[in-house]
Amino acid sequence: MSEGDIKAQLVRLCSGIPLSPLPPRVEKRDESLPHAPVLTPVLSEQDCKLAVKNALRYFPKDVHKELAAEFAQELKLYGHIYMYRFLPSHMQMKAYPIHLYPAKCTQAAAIMLMIMNNLDHKVAQFPHELVTYGGNGQVLGNWAQFWLVMNYLSEMTDAQTLVMYSGHPSGLFPSQPSAPRVVITNGMMIPNYSSRQDYERFFALGVTMYGQMTAGSYCYIGPQGIVHGTTLTVLNAGRRYLGSDNLKGKVFVSSGLGGMSGAQPKAATVSGCIGVIAEVSEEALDKRHKQGWVLHKVANLEDCINMIREGRRNGISTSIGFLGNVVSLWERLAELAEQGEMLVELGSDQTSCHNPFLGGYYPVQLTYEQARRMMHEDPSQFKALVQESLRRQVSAIEKLASHGLHFFDYGNAFLLEASRAGVDVLAKGGGANEFKYPSYVQHIMGDVFSLGFGPFRWVCTSCDECDLDTTDEIAAEVIENILKSDVSIKTAQQYNDNLRWIKEAKHNKLVVGSQARILYADQTGRVEIAVAFNKAIRSGRLKAPVVLSRDHHDVSGTDSPFRETSNIYDGSAFCADMAVQNCIGDSFRGATWVALHNGGGCGWGEVINGGFGLVLDGSEEAEQRAVCMLQWDVSNGVARRCWAGNANADETVRRSMKENSMFRVTLPNFVDEHVLNDAFSKMSSE
Repeated sequence: MSEGDIKAQLVRLCSGIPLSPLPPRVEKRDESLPHAPVLTPVLSEQDCKLAVKNALRYFPKDVHKELAAEFAQELKLYGHIYMYRFLPSHMQMKAYPIHLYPAKCTQAAAIMLMIMNNLDHKVAQFPHELVTYGGNGQVLGNWAQFWLVMNYLSEMTDAQTLVMYSGHPSGLFPSQPSAPRVVITNGMMIPNYSSRQDYERFFALGVTMYGQMTAGSYCYIGPQGIVHGTTLTVLNAGRRYLGSDNLKGKVFVSSGLGGMSGAQPKAATVSGCIGVIAEVSEEALDKRHKQGWVLHKVANLEDCINMIREGRRNGISTSIGFLGNVVSLWERLAELAEQGEMLVELGSDQTSCHNPFLGGYYPVQLTYEQARRMMHEDPSQFKALVQESLRRQVSAIEKLASHGLHFFDYGNAFLLEASRAGVDVLAKGGGANEFKYPSYVQHIMGDVFSLGFGPFRWVCTSCDECDLDTTDEIAAEVIENILKSDVSIKTAQQYNDNLRWIKEAKHNKLVVGSQARILYADQTGRVEIAVAFNKAIRSGRLKAPVVLSRDHHDVSGTDSPFRETSNIYDGSAFCADMAVQNCIGDSFRGATWVALHNGGGCGWGEVINGGFGLVLDGSEEAEQRAVCMLQWDVSNGVARRCWAGNANADETVRRSMKENSMFRVTLPNFVDEHVLNDAFSKMSSE
């Protein structure tokens, strides 16, 4: 297709909701694509009428009669009004080179590119339901919203800001060039109305949505977005639990290949171990296998066990996708361990347990197809089976743990839901967010965050692989220069890991969708890489602007007591000031767009998280924005972790204050335990 044809199709895509004529009605969903599970909100007749009334607000009155019955039927069949009739069918949904978008400002064109990447069929988990990952991580709530957003972005100037209310484009509002071009909120609820049941009802009504993390902020970059963090997790788990950097022949078992979890097999091979990942959906497994993210697939449990044995015997690094339920795999491994054959050293879980009763977790007692039917035909029985399956899974893991397995929770609410199912998994004498199997943040990544390192990302808007190669080279040069300076031993170890990562990134074939990269970096690294990119754009070394972003799962971006802030022990793990402050601070320090979400990772009502996008266009202004915003975006979280008592964060903050006289942080003065004990013993004696 020529550039002229693409431009014409993008102009059509940005022309507003198609009404004259209306697109033809979609009689049934396209079965060649995976679809979101049927939702089962408890709605009264009045609720159903309200949902249809809300949906019809996007359309003129002369089409209400035709659409009303259709939307009512869609709500009945699927539990939500996606407006399938308005699915764009005239062009492939993907990221196109930025210069092809019909936009009045570069920043708006970059945002359009990012939205379309999130809905790319190669990237999105359920593209027709606008779900990018995590089972219910929405980009937008329906297709009318998509058409409107694209139209607004095409008309936006650099003196306007698009306001997004949980998928709904409220409109373009006058602002100023230094303001964000888009401000996004997803799922922001009055706290007393943020239960799982509330979410199901309000999403059905079309008034809110679950944006996960980078789905609703338009910053998802495919499974690569989590693979670096997963690789670091597996590497550091080997160091902590097995006392070795060499994981050849060691086995890591987990589950999930649908969205972010699809990074696990690639992370295993990059780390040098044998990754065995169970997946119940054949579509998801085939997708990752075709993309090269999982090397082998197997459907028979005993064949899987034999492949593990062979890998251990030969001391190789590989990945195995097991088409089946992970509970069956755990139970078979436990049975063999009881018989004296221990086949696994490391374990975790990445099922979408934040949404366990609507497709996030599939019980071992049912086939995949049976579970898909039962979750909406008999939700109470399905819930009972899910909880029984969780109990069986933990039981098998505990048997293996007694034989030497090191299991860590991946912050996906697995142990949280297991505890709600009646399993005794809470740590003895621990806090409300502490389990007997610590989360990967508590034991591994929390200290990395406290050094200021987190999942920094960028997207080359030229969509040219050569530009991505150039950014890899630039980032490696920056890291090598930083390593020549005066950095701590802990910081140097992180940089060396990340240097190895970026130098091997092209070889590891990480790109799915846009030409994007992830690289763990601290404040210094992010700022210096951004400045170097901007200079390369200005000089022509890079052909087009670069979008900077990060996962919300980062140093400062997320307050989540069961994941990102699970290693905060001063009682503030359940407070959300950090994430909210971070979003506000990014907005006036130079971000091109900002997002603040309820939910993500551990689920609705369990997390507050935020993210940003920042467009580098080679200008001096872009460089100033990047330096100011990126410093804050990291230092905010490090300061909070320092105040909570993390030694790495304390060291990082003190070093940063020496380097920047404008940076001053309130440092903690921790009381000696004997002083506390003496005070309370005196009170008791009185």
